[in-house]
Amino acid sequence: MATTQAFVEYICEQIRNTGDIRYKKMFGEYMVYVNDKPIFLVCGNTVFVKRLPEIAERMADAETGYPYEGAKEHYVLDVDDAPLVREIVSILEPITPLPKPRKKKGSA
Repeated sequence: MATTQAFVEYICEQIRNTGDIRYKKMFGEYMVYVNDKPIFLVCGNTVFVKRLPEIAERMADAETGYPYEGAKEHYVLDVDDAPLVREIVSILEPITPLPKPRKKKGSA
């Protein structure tokens, strides 16, 4: 089941005021960015968070899953728990690097 735009907008509402928030549709699913940094992967109306040591203790009781075939295991974030969602953003945003710019086709 593909993610609905309404669900992604709900996620963005849960994390408002945590930075510059945007989302991008990719292959029928979404990536949610905070300050241009990829923070959440949203697949099948489920929010996935990369398993990192910085959030391991806070997410110890969270379910885990695979956002798509061939992906590494991720934490599944309870998006209805707004304080938790905001806390995870506050931990991840400073440590997540900006994506590297893509080279344009035909560039040397």
